[in-house]
Amino acid sequence: MRQDIIDLYDAFTHGRMGRRAFMERMTALTGSAAAAIAAVKLLQPDPAAAAMIAENDPRLAVNTVDIDGGPRSYWARPSGGGSLPGVVVIHENRGLSAYIQDVARRAAVEGFSALAPDLLTVAGGTPSDPDKARDMIGTLAPAQAVEEARSAISWLRSRPDSNGKVGIIGFCWGGGVVGLVAEAESTLDAAVVFYGPTPPLDQVANIRAPLLLHYAGLDQRVDAGVPDFRKALDAAGVKYELYMYDGVNHAFHNDTSAERYAPEAANLAWQRSIEFFKRHLT
Repeated sequence: MRQDIIDLYDAFTHGRMGRRAFMERMTALTGSAAAAIAAVKLLQPDPAAAAMIAENDPRLAVNTVDIDGGPRSYWARPSGGGSLPGVVVIHENRGLSAYIQDVARRAAVEGFSALAPDLLTVAGGTPSDPDKARDMIGTLAPAQAVEEARSAISWLRSRPDSNGKVGIIGFCWGGGVVGLVAEAESTLDAAVVFYGPTPPLDQVANIRAPLLLHYAGLDQRVDAGVPDFRKALDAAGVKYELYMYDGVNHAFHNDTSAERYAPEAANLAWQRSIEFFKRHLT
């Protein structure tokens, strides 16, 4: 797939271009409306592909829970029980997708109680149409998303099977939410960001949790904010690790997107994330 088509799709999915203008431009780039539609289908995540860890994996206990005063959430944890560290998984701007549920299961097989809240619960829940989910995400107030994520953190920490430590990980839009949560939640034990927009720099000094930050080398939009973010983290004395993965696009961890997924970078970033959580949560 040509890079100009991928960049155009990024502009649309991240709200920088309306649907009509996007389709007109896509048609011009591909040569016809039919070719444009075919290209969009190819770029859209395939939910059926998200199955690194099967939902019926015998190592796991998986179910859906409703958090009092908070979002409906997908919960995966080791079937053996015991005292477990918690990880909250914050979804991309397409809501609680099959991919994000699989990410929760991947964390669970590593020994974590992983809770993936549907931050679109307040709007009726994540729809099956990812474009509709993206539009719904655009209506969410950031402050509400942060409070819903904080309620998920509290729910995990208060459980009798919790070891008392909870981290958070987020992807794309969810990575941005993680930055906001880190600034707002002083009890957070660790935070991992995958290519999320940087949080307000004037609140960086409020961050108490150690951070692990993953960025894509070709992601010019998000990466533009990284140097100033890094300066603010250094000035505030925040503990962090930052990795830039050269030659890969935004959303490189999403294995349901053939055009974005970069297996080598995705696997390395995930391994680093699990090791980071094990250091700080266990």
